[in-house]
Amino acid sequence: MPERQRIAAYGVCLDEEGRLLLARAAPWLTLRGRWFLPGGGVDHGEHPTDALRREIEEESGLTVVLGPLLDVLSDVRVMPDGTSLHTVRMIYRVASWRGTLRAESEGTTDAIAWFSKSELAALPLAHYVEEVVARFL
Repeated sequence: MPERQRIAAYGVCLDEEGRLLLARAAPWLTLRGRWFLPGGGVDHGEHPTDALRREIEEESGLTVVLGPLLDVLSDVRVMPDGTSLHTVRMIYRVASWRGTLRAESEGTTDAIAWFSKSELAALPLAHYVEEVVARFL
């Protein structure tokens, strides 16, 4: 079985009402329609916090100041093509943000929105997001 590893950084970003910012996977992705924390892959040579600031700006239009590292999550799953994918996710708190929320154009996400904790139960969340919500919200 082919193996692949992915390193990614994601942010827990709350608005003044305590709603969580989530991005939806684009239709062409394997996990299309699932909601994720904003963030994504760390490029070769890129610091994880730089990657997270870049990804959040790409996906949402927001400029962020990061807070502390909350957790590091790791999981392995088999992709539809049979590849074993090991993902390591660094989860950071977003201390503050500014800007106007807007969806990414022609990227890996097709929507971005704020959700209250009660609204999260009705969404198709990525599994790691369920874990983050249970532990940190």
